[in-house]
Amino acid sequence: MQVDLNGKTILLGVTGSISAYKACDIARLFVKAGADVHIVMTSSAERFVSALTFEALTRNTVLTDATESWSSELNHIDIGKKCDAFVIAPATANTINKLNHGIADNILTQTALAYTKEIIIAPAANTNMLLNHATRDSIHHLKSNGYTIIEPQEKLLACGDTGSGALAEPIEVFYATAKALFKDPFWKDREVVVTGGGTREKIDEVRYISNFSSGKMANALSLSLCLRGANVTYISTMGFSDLPLNIKRVEANCAEDILQETQKSITAVTTQESALMPYLFMVAAVADFKPTKPKDGKVKKSSVGTHWNIELEQTTDVLATIDKSKIKTVGFKAEMDSQEGLNNAIALLEKKRVDAVCYNLLDDAKSFGGSDNEITFITKEKQIPLGRTDKLTLATKILDQAKGLIDG
Repeated sequence: MQVDLNGKTILLGVTGSISAYKACDIARLFVKAGADVHIVMTSSAERFVSALTFEALTRNTVLTDATESWSSELNHIDIGKKCDAFVIAPATANTINKLNHGIADNILTQTALAYTKEIIIAPAANTNMLLNHATRDSIHHLKSNGYTIIEPQEKLLACGDTGSGALAEPIEVFYATAKALFKDPFWKDREVVVTGGGTREKIDEVRYISNFSSGKMANALSLSLCLRGANVTYISTMGFSDLPLNIKRVEANCAEDILQETQKSITAVTTQESALMPYLFMVAAVADFKPTKPKDGKVKKSSVGTHWNIELEQTTDVLATIDKSKIKTVGFKAEMDSQEGLNNAIALLEKKRVDAVCYNLLDDAKSFGGSDNEITFITKEKQIPLGRTDKLTLATKILDQAKGLIDG
């Protein structure tokens, strides 16, 4: 899934850490997403990566102590005025402590002191330097003053020590910056549960009954919610690749897993002390039937013969069973019946007691797993076609409509 940053301008600050080379990957991610990227570097950073490298990646002149100009916008005052977000990655312990105390003795800290919007910091330093009380106090104070801190990784560091201090993965820096750009007051800090993927109902230890659901729509919703500031619990049968680490991940396999984990998550989010109504997006394609008596081990073909009659029984209807009294619920309905599909989706509102339904009319099995989708958002009052588009864009449209489920 490609997050669209077209129309956004990002200022990337690079300081003198051995991980400065990773800032090249961060810049590349921003550029690939369509952002206009500008770089400001300290002289220490230039010892690790040249300004020319970043100019080749971004097609913009890099701001350094040597290139600063007052006859253009390439100076520590004007460059920040045109940028929507300022991310410093890597940020050394030295830079973090300077920022906390308002020290502006190089081009990057001068730019930061003059910047009026949100600043995102990705620390990268020796573990002991980050754990030093001065640095810990600085990080705490910066957080309390609205800075976003991207937690470093714990691993073997370049200095040979093992501990917390490695720069976060470039994709995590990308997501944190996108979150600063897309935050939505409605979704910020709101608890949201998302289920996704097709369930696997065990026949024996190596075989199962499932469906063609790819989980991509649920992934897109989880990502879109996270970038808008929601606290997302994602229950999935398909894994969690390419999603931000701050999404709470819950693995599930069968319909019973989905039922138990969804109810458990709903209980958790509805018992928290918050004035914000939580949401449930029930995107998982839960199997309607399961083998009545799944077998232990692997059933040998020779023991079955040419035909294998497997007795099936209905699974528990998860959406109908879970307690939805304290949560706004959006169900998803995929149909292949062009005549009655829409009516079936509308009936789901009463039958399953949900607040809205996302209706998707499929052509055939090939409709699953694609990069785009077409949804009609249905409530008791209206039916809103959201059009056909990529799933991440569609997720944003769904979230915009879902806001209306809360009066006022």
